[in-house]
Amino acid sequence: MSRHRRPLRLWSGALTAALALTVTTVGQASAADVNNVRNAGFEAGLSGWTCSAGSGTTVSSPVRSGTAALKATPSGQDNARCGQTVRVRPDSTYTLSAWVRGGYAYLGVTGTGTTDVSTWTPDSSSWKQLSTTFTTGSSTSSVTVYTHGWYGQAAYHADDVSVFGPDGGGGTDPGPTVPAAPGGLNVSGTTSSSVSLAWNTVSGATGYTVYRDGTKVTAVSGTSATVTGLAAATAYSFQVTATNAAGESPKSAAVTGTTNKPSGPGPALPGHAVTGYWQNFDNGATVQKLADVQPAYDIIAVAFADATSTPGAVTFTLDSAGLGGYTVDQFKADIRAKQAAGKKVIISVGGERGTVAVNDTASAAAFADSVWSLMREYGFDGVDIDLENGLDATYMTQALRSLSAKAGSSLIITMAPQTIDMQSTSNSYFQTALNIKDILTVVNMQYYNSGSMLGCDGKVYSQGSVDFLTALACIQLEGGLAPSQVGLGLPASTRGAGSGYVSPTVVNNALDCLTRATGCGTFKPPRTYPDLRGAMTWSTNWDATAGNAWSNAVGPHVHALP
Repeated sequence: MSRHRRPLRLWSGALTAALALTVTTVGQASAADVNNVRNAGFEAGLSGWTCSAGSGTTVSSPVRSGTAALKATPSGQDNARCGQTVRVRPDSTYTLSAWVRGGYAYLGVTGTGTTDVSTWTPDSSSWKQLSTTFTTGSSTSSVTVYTHGWYGQAAYHADDVSVFGPDGGGGTDPGPTVPAAPGGLNVSGTTSSSVSLAWNTVSGATGYTVYRDGTKVTAVSGTSATVTGLAAATAYSFQVTATNAAGESPKSAAVTGTTNKPSGPGPALPGHAVTGYWQNFDNGATVQKLADVQPAYDIIAVAFADATSTPGAVTFTLDSAGLGGYTVDQFKADIRAKQAAGKKVIISVGGERGTVAVNDTASAAAFADSVWSLMREYGFDGVDIDLENGLDATYMTQALRSLSAKAGSSLIITMAPQTIDMQSTSNSYFQTALNIKDILTVVNMQYYNSGSMLGCDGKVYSQGSVDFLTALACIQLEGGLAPSQVGLGLPASTRGAGSGYVSPTVVNNALDCLTRATGCGTFKPPRTYPDLRGAMTWSTNWDATAGNAWSNAVGPHVHALP
């Protein structure tokens, strides 16, 4: 966020345009299908596989299953392509898939006799499945399956490659069967806004889906999950299913989890919320006291805390002179009044000029201690992370967990990364959000002052459209964050940002597209996310300058989401 207007940060679209590929919807394997790939899990080294320029080898860690996986390293003009010729039947449909991690990874097939297909993913710190389908031509009896990385990028790993479909005569692995329902589902922890679950491992499962009151809320690869964004002091019913390439198991036996009563002042945060930044300075926008902030805002982020001479530590000084003589006592009283009305007031750290650095254990402790001190002095409900000059995921995670231990389960934690920060789960902002998923309230990414970016479908989108909002939000929604932890951040007026302003109608259309599958542009999300948290704006002051057009239109729309 900018005390004036944040300067436009452009990220070259050349690479993203070069990488953008179309992902084909994956079909389900039938009972008679076999895996036609030989040595699919690289348990026999590189037998059956050929890698360009000696780029490939097998390793014992990391592996997704078994005891080995492929590691291939791009170098110079070589993209570390590893392939295998696979026997197939003519006029048949096959599902091609592989599990990958590490650097940029591609999966594809050539020689189909029809349309050759491929798919890809950016770098990932955990195993991720790539899948697509292809159909063979009338005279096709073999195809070449391949993986490769990207020039100049890190090594990628691949495991459990499969071409499921009719037996082409060279297959060795039978198709998977639908796994059994998980057992042992239990509630392992609760807060005022979340329920943590755990269950037993299911043989043959590659993932698990969690249902809340019969509605899918998240999918995970392990045997635990935390469902967030829940109302306080409320009972919920949970079930879990196991999944693999063959399908989804029946639902497990249900368990009931009841969230804690809120421990902070005022009611719990609503399921759908509007966040607005309040300016502690005069930059030409309407000057407001906190009491003047429009009632549509559920979370009010006070912008900004300031760095001190102690690394990691922050302080806050009310700009009384710039705000027309606004006193600290009035400010504190206004915070209490907003909280009594059900609002959350948090302190924002960073902004365009923010120089707070949390990059070691000492600065992490100083950050947590100083924010906790401000929370006790002013009554803030939590903290917003808006660091635009770098963030260390390890130590920011450490700092926020330390703060959570001090403040308890009522702590509000929001984040406002820029678009480039959330393109990949390996980015430090995204890593931090995932690291603190069990205590994170919402990530309100700034969909403005941005260059062209990749959507979750691998295509490139430019700011200023419904597609830009929905396709980029999809990366977070499908990348590990709960829908209740995702919000859309937009400027309240054309004067609130250097670029990227869209009308409230476009914001509302994007919200409808993500939650109801209506109002979409050309991009269609893979599913709906009815628990989407809501929207954010910079700022309540610029909103007031524009006659409250943003909050009057977006506020009621967010609160009416399903």
